[in-house]
Amino acid sequence: MAILNALWGGLPLLLPLCVVLLAFLGYCLYIKYLHLKYDHIPGPPRPSFILGHSPIFLDVMKKDELVHDKFREWAETYGPVYKINFLHYVIIGVSCPHATKEILMSSKHPKDKFLYTRLFNLFGQRFLGNGLVTARNHEQWYKQRRIMDPAFSSLYLRGLTGTFNERAEKLMDKLTEQADNGTEANMLSLFNYVALDIIAKVAFGADLDLVKYTSPFPKAIEMCMRGMVHVVRDVTFAYFPKNWPFIDEVRKACRLLRETGAQWINARKAAMHNGEDIPKDILTQIIKSAGQEESMTKEDEELMLDNFVTFFIAGQETTANQMAFCMMELGRHPELLQKVRKEVDEVIGMKREINNEDLGKLNYLSQVLQETLRLYPTAPGTSRDLLEDEVISGIHIPAGATCMFSSYTTGRLETFFKDPLKFDPDRFHPDAPKPYYCYYPFALGPRSCLGKNFAQMEAKVVMAKLLQRFDFTLVPGQTFAIKDTGSLRPMSGVPCTIRHRQN
Repeated sequence: MAILNALWGGLPLLLPLCVVLLAFLGYCLYIKYLHLKYDHIPGPPRPSFILGHSPIFLDVMKKDELVHDKFREWAETYGPVYKINFLHYVIIGVSCPHATKEILMSSKHPKDKFLYTRLFNLFGQRFLGNGLVTARNHEQWYKQRRIMDPAFSSLYLRGLTGTFNERAEKLMDKLTEQADNGTEANMLSLFNYVALDIIAKVAFGADLDLVKYTSPFPKAIEMCMRGMVHVVRDVTFAYFPKNWPFIDEVRKACRLLRETGAQWINARKAAMHNGEDIPKDILTQIIKSAGQEESMTKEDEELMLDNFVTFFIAGQETTANQMAFCMMELGRHPELLQKVRKEVDEVIGMKREINNEDLGKLNYLSQVLQETLRLYPTAPGTSRDLLEDEVISGIHIPAGATCMFSSYTTGRLETFFKDPLKFDPDRFHPDAPKPYYCYYPFALGPRSCLGKNFAQMEAKVVMAKLLQRFDFTLVPGQTFAIKDTGSLRPMSGVPCTIRHRQN
């Protein structure tokens, strides 16, 4: 009787334990079912039954290496279709151009649920939410995109050239100072400052003058990007106390960006209410995207901040990284530097103001920037969920998987580009054959980057002015490795010695 009483008394403790064990067993059976369902697809061996390939990613991150090199290695080893397992998620790496076209050019394949829902928050603090990049619902995304389009029309962009020139001149002043003093210039930092300065001015009407004055924004953006990598690739990261100080910093960075957005949005609303002359910039369009003020909900207000953070980060991060990589490669290839500088001298001469007609004539500079994005696509890939069965390169892909498309991978495959690791801008000569759906640094189809023309105009203005006035050499001994912070950036920061050009 005593034994029965003891067992009966322990039942409340045994029942939850049994439920947990049964749930774990059910989860293991489900993972086994997924393995059987997708195991006809080639791919690297799984280090873990439950975690799948995630231990490989964590090891790569620990060594500060590049996970995209692992994707390229797997594409070379297993072909244009290979699988990756992560918990109960199945990811299909795709480098087949035909499938890339069919899937990315269609609106019926939603963005990857695992990735883009995890970017809604960073460690519990709202980050990109349901903004233009992360919205998975097609109707919700389309409504936002349609409203934002006027801020990126060719007519409106042509009117921004003056602002691009004005802000780029501040960078030229800083480089003049460093050339006079003989100090090394960290070009990634300087490009970050000027790119953030430009997006703040032309998108939100804010004067930051970051080249001259310090600001918390560059550090906040970097913290958010670093936090994003951990949220996406390491589901256990938040459970270790040693990571909590970093997590607090990421949350503070998210709050700073969203609080800044709220201040700028409220100031613009007040100006609109007072009948002031308002530019048709991104900030105005963000406010329009949220609906009528009298019927605005809390979610409408949060959606405005989602898009503020999206454009504030995307408008700075990718362009700055592209310019830094471009300068790194030109510094490594003096013959290409001389060629692009000759074009700048012929088109720009001694002019201080670069106009739209000039930009259209800088063809070789465009090729250099395109080749930079082939080797260093700052936003290296995108992904889509398959809602129905597909056949890719003769392999049946059951519905439910996520297809991952890596422009970094395809840009570095011998299949698509001869001697792919060679920096060769002539690949993008107007008479050269066009890459067939294997070069997409701004993604493809309806969800392609809205700001790609904006970014390339900005990069051409800044780079042309720099090449017009300065000589530079890379500081010896620096690494040319790539750092993965969600976007790709030069690990070294591209330190350079700047000198005035001797014409």
